[in-house]
Amino acid sequence: MSEEISPEIAQRIKLLEDKFKNSGQDMLSYLDGLLYDTYTTYWDYIRLDTLLSLQLPYTEFPDEMIFISYHQITELYFKLIIHEQMQIIESTTLTAAFFEEKIKRINRYYTVLINSFEVMIQGMERHQFLKFRMSLLPASGFQSAQFRMIEFYSSDLINLVHPSVRSRFRESEKNHTQKELFENIYWKKGGIDMNTGEKTLTLKQFEKRYTPRFLRITKEVEHTNLNQRYLALPKEEQTQELQDALRRLDQNANINWLLMHMGAAHRYLRKEGEAVKATGGTNWKEFLPPSFQKISFFPSLWTQEEHENWGKQWVDHALNTK
Repeated sequence: MSEEISPEIAQRIKLLEDKFKNSGQDMLSYLDGLLYDTYTTYWDYIRLDTLLSLQLPYTEFPDEMIFISYHQITELYFKLIIHEQMQIIESTTLTAAFFEEKIKRINRYYTVLINSFEVMIQGMERHQFLKFRMSLLPASGFQSAQFRMIEFYSSDLINLVHPSVRSRFRESEKNHTQKELFENIYWKKGGIDMNTGEKTLTLKQFEKRYTPRFLRITKEVEHTNLNQRYLALPKEEQTQELQDALRRLDQNANINWLLMHMGAAHRYLRKEGEAVKATGGTNWKEFLPPSFQKISFFPSLWTQEEHENWGKQWVDHALNTK
């Protein structure tokens, strides 16, 4: 005698039947699919073979494997950050609790990235890096589109304008277009050749590949980026806990993450009396220091004094290590 179907299973079969009936589908076909399907394995679920096939160094120097693998890991974390950002941007019933939880997740991702950057700072032999990096030209981490997207999703474009012209844009009565602001974005200064003053091939490639997409994104989130979503919350929803989480995100993205890059740049690209060019010729000494750029996603959450001292710890560190 066959075993009787338990009430729990019978209830779920009924629910499945209703589900497929309402969608115009045949439940029996789906049940047949379950019978014929094989069990899911770990390696198939995360596409392990494909994932491990993506590390393809250009040279025979062993430490290039570390370099390419770490950058791929970084891009995966950037993808997770954007995944959380989009849930805030697209929420139709945004609350402080939901907002705070997503920002805390983003901060955890940044914490992992920041704490793991020793892999880059201490994890490669300098002479190997200075050799295999030449095979990467003109590619550069400067060309990380996802990191730029994180910035666009986080704040108003005016907050990302280069500090040398930011006040002029803020004070002008003219209603500046997103394109005008984008042309003056801070990181473009880092793509200028230090000797000629011209745009590097690295920047030209980046602009050609991503400018249309970047402009579309900035237009789409002009009123719904994280900063705007925070400012639009009712005062009672602008809780201290949410503000603390947003301030920590500002510090992680615009100070701590850059400081880690400065540490790596000083280890691998600094020579006595001069700096080695970064891959692609990017001007890292002008581009990376947070105290030079003073980028803040949420400027209303900081005092004037805090803005003026933005990233000052890097300058103090640099002076003390000369």
